[in-house]
Amino acid sequence: MAGSGRKPEVVSLTSGRGADGHAAMVARAKALIPTLRERASMTEQLRRLPPETERDLHDAGLFRIVQPKRVGGSELDYVALVDCADALGQADASVAWNFANLASHHWMLGMFDPRAQDAVWKKDADALVASSFIFTAGRARKVDGGYVVNGRKFFVSLAGCAPYYATPAIRLGDEPWIERTLYLEIPKEAPGVSFPGEWDPMGMRATVSRDMLLQDVFVPDDAEVLPPGLFGAMYNAFPHLFLSFSATFLGLMQAAYDGALAYLTGRMPGAPIPHTEIAAKGHAIAEMLFAIESARALYYRAISEAQVDAPLEAVQRARAAHVTVQRAVVAVTQEAIRVCGGRAFLKRYPLERYARDARAAALMRPWTQEIAMQQAWEAALGLDGQRGAAAGA
Repeated sequence: MAGSGRKPEVVSLTSGRGADGHAAMVARAKALIPTLRERASMTEQLRRLPPETERDLHDAGLFRIVQPKRVGGSELDYVALVDCADALGQADASVAWNFANLASHHWMLGMFDPRAQDAVWKKDADALVASSFIFTAGRARKVDGGYVVNGRKFFVSLAGCAPYYATPAIRLGDEPWIERTLYLEIPKEAPGVSFPGEWDPMGMRATVSRDMLLQDVFVPDDAEVLPPGLFGAMYNAFPHLFLSFSATFLGLMQAAYDGALAYLTGRMPGAPIPHTEIAAKGHAIAEMLFAIESARALYYRAISEAQVDAPLEAVQRARAAHVTVQRAVVAVTQEAIRVCGGRAFLKRYPLERYARDARAAALMRPWTQEIAMQQAWEAALGLDGQRGAAAGA
């Protein structure tokens, strides 16, 4: 790994550690599905997580899923994290996304020496945190006692709702870019922090992913979430981190499939009596099932291979899994509406919301379909050696 030479310290990512706790945590997430589904319309209208949902996630222990036991966490592994995001995605994609955002931030902290992170672990346990893993936050200038940060972050989930934000930045200087990467804690109320513009997306409305504008924001040295250079090391060494967000859309696919079956059989509230043409639609239902299970199989194969400095073939499968989920969720949610017929397009049924939310999957950076495909063929041909330098330019 180029740059500082500091490597993420990981004991195990997918060890099955705490298997009993894993099953119990996933069961808690699944137990929330009926409540979160009933609340989904209100959540979308609010365009943020309702206080009741924050409380439910906290009471279920989901905010502490990967935190060490010494600070009150469950200390579960990466598979448990994505399993819970998958389950929550079956209820409300926006809730699942916000959970994955929070849990992935915690997971990233755990990749490094966690003894130095106890204060952050404890603080994060009782508060939402927003984070972004793309280097669009801006530039940081070193000054006495800290940094002055300027820039704009795009699509910051929980923008203006969380009390503080874990913000990547590049320190100005001449050293290799990896050594200049920072990961800073910036309070919402810090002078120079603002969240301009309206949040009016087609779907995923409760993620509240507005811009975050940083104008001469002073960040003290003790607000460094990670030592300088380690964020860049993680970014290069553990690309599987971004797969946690894909689990949201695995769950959404399952919700669309289950919803289509419920609609066609008259089990969905307000749905018409069971359709007489169900048999004629059986082929389409089977195709939806196959698309979901194919995406799920590839996704969990990729998750099982997650490790620091993974071999090329594992990273390529991760890219393939990520893009496969992006494609499949759009196809499955669209097909659910088509199979159920015109009335399923009405907003009174959740299928319409599923289809809108699914569109966000294709925008999931850093591995949008176009970026992932370019990275995949460059890696296959051995042409990707300068990508890290370009990212920090």
